[in-house]
Amino acid sequence: MAGAVAELSASAPHAEARLAAAVQALEMASVAELRTLAESADRTERLAAELGRTDLVMRARLVRAEAFMRQGDLTASGRIARDVSAWAAEHDRAYVLARSHLVLSRFRRHLGDPSDALGHAVQCLALTGHEVPAGIRARHLSHLAVTLCESGSLDEASRRYREAFTVATAIGDFELSLRLLNNLAYTASKNNDGEEVQTLVGEMRAFAARHGVPLEAAYLDTIARIEVTRGRYAEAEATLRPVLDSAAEGPPVDSHTLAESLLTVAEAQRLRGDVAAAQLTLDRAVVVCEEYEIASARARVRGEQAQLYAATGRYREAYEEHRRFHAETQALQSAQREARARTLQAVFETDEARQESVRFREMAQRDSLTGLYNRRFVDEHLALLLEQAAERATPLSAALIDLDHFKRINDTLSHATGDAVLKQVAAFLADTATDSAVAARLGGEEFLLLLPDTGIDEAVRRCERLRLAIAGHPWHPVTGNLQVTVSVGVTTIGDGNSTPSALLARADHNLYAAKRMGRNRVVADPLG
Repeated sequence: MAGAVAELSASAPHAEARLAAAVQALEMASVAELRTLAESADRTERLAAELGRTDLVMRARLVRAEAFMRQGDLTASGRIARDVSAWAAEHDRAYVLARSHLVLSRFRRHLGDPSDALGHAVQCLALTGHEVPAGIRARHLSHLAVTLCESGSLDEASRRYREAFTVATAIGDFELSLRLLNNLAYTASKNNDGEEVQTLVGEMRAFAARHGVPLEAAYLDTIARIEVTRGRYAEAEATLRPVLDSAAEGPPVDSHTLAESLLTVAEAQRLRGDVAAAQLTLDRAVVVCEEYEIASARARVRGEQAQLYAATGRYREAYEEHRRFHAETQALQSAQREARARTLQAVFETDEARQESVRFREMAQRDSLTGLYNRRFVDEHLALLLEQAAERATPLSAALIDLDHFKRINDTLSHATGDAVLKQVAAFLADTATDSAVAARLGGEEFLLLLPDTGIDEAVRRCERLRLAIAGHPWHPVTGNLQVTVSVGVTTIGDGNSTPSALLARADHNLYAAKRMGRNRVVADPLG
């Protein structure tokens, strides 16, 4: 990849097209490749500037931000992502804004802020239009799944992983497909779904063999950890034996993965009663952690050592080692908090107060349950959309969406079930609200889609796809025999010559027409 970028020049034939392809290739780089791509991204950015392609400049800059992040320079990464996001929002560049949300989400993950990371990941996917290459969409879906998993939404994470797997497999990206299977297995393990875990482990092995994709050390560690939790200690050790052997012979496995693998094997050996082997493995783990300065794994080695001492009746030593484990863990957490605070201060500097103000304003404009915009945002934003439509003489469509017989779900099942349904429907709306579209929850079971630059025919098509997606979703695990459907009322103005209340009143009229006609349907303005 670096060689292809090095051969590009602004004066070469088809320079813009080749440069755009190079930027897309950089965006699809693997995590391992990202660590080495700062120089290629820098050259690509300079070429894009020569050609006057500011959008490609910004996209290359985001690749550079990810490279900085992988190299440990969170401050540089955060600054770039912040600045590009501001540019993309100002210039209405949806794809660049989506990519900036992706980098900001990863930045927040590194800072230990799962809530903000999830918010940016949701925005990233919401801005990922259908015209985006399938490989990019698969990566955006995968990242959203990661943040959902870390936020505790395991079932939703699995669904997104499966969506990404389907896309990646369809385009022949088997390395990404295998990584997604690995993440699915890990998520199922966290969800204590033993049967699904076993199925996924078998699927991983079969997929790797069928497509000639090697099971990386990290994937083998996932499988081994699963085997340990299921009491299959000898199998876990056998799974990781190739990793330990290859690390001993060289070239070395990634140091962090090796440390994790050694910890897994030591635990498996202790649990099956081979304390001598477990001690040798732990001694080796200590050497790796100290040689490569892996403080977090070194602290966990102390925790495993305390367990091993206790297993052999050496309780005084176990107690002392546990005290060291606790002290080192606390010191690490304190150092991480301080580092995060310094990074945020360095990234936002004098903008910090403004940034917090923007953040609180954003929170005030979001529905706390679904994460969609709320009525307050609609009240402020709809008038602006109407003004823009009038200035440009472009259409603006609005769709009111109401869940059919939603009260039955709350009354028959529970409000918690009703909330789960609302969140799932909101996810469908977020997927529908691509580009400059807006999805909002107005209250209760009523939602709104605002579709700028969208005529009536396209608005109806998008709403019909939404209706079918909701009706066709497998709701049975959530609602039992109660089906979930929606009725939709759509209206369109051609030139912005309306008011917010008039526009919503027309959509509401069509919504109630859909209800009267039997529900689970889309009704739009009559022709003519």
